[in-house]
Amino acid sequence: MQPKDIVAQYIADIHAQRFDEAKALLADEGFEYVGPNMRFLRPDDMLSYQFGMAAIQKDLIVRQLSADGEHVFAILDYRTNFEMIGDVRLAVWFRVRNGKIQTVEAFYNAAVVENMLGGNLPSTP
Repeated sequence: MQPKDIVAQYIADIHAQRFDEAKALLADEGFEYVGPNMRFLRPDDMLSYQFGMAAIQKDLIVRQLSADGEHVFAILDYRTNFEMIGDVRLAVWFRVRNGKIQTVEAFYNAAVVENMLGGNLPSTP
């Protein structure tokens, strides 16, 4: 699969809450997720957080997905059942190497998530 196809499948798996399938698309070694208010160095840690957010997920809409070699860029609408958050727009930059997602960098309004979690944000050293 091409990098864009791998990311599209990953997003579809997260949307459908198929976390084991999503994990299979992530690199085991050297993985990194960086967001505005958290960082994960292991796929399991990131997916545990996403699993915890699944209860409020109403929909995940891909507005744009484009690729430049190993770099894939996604613009997403994360729709929630949690009225205080509402919908969150995400810009996500993926880097795919050797058929696996190696890095994920997410950009979104971190204040909304921090307020929801009361400042209790997960991270890894």
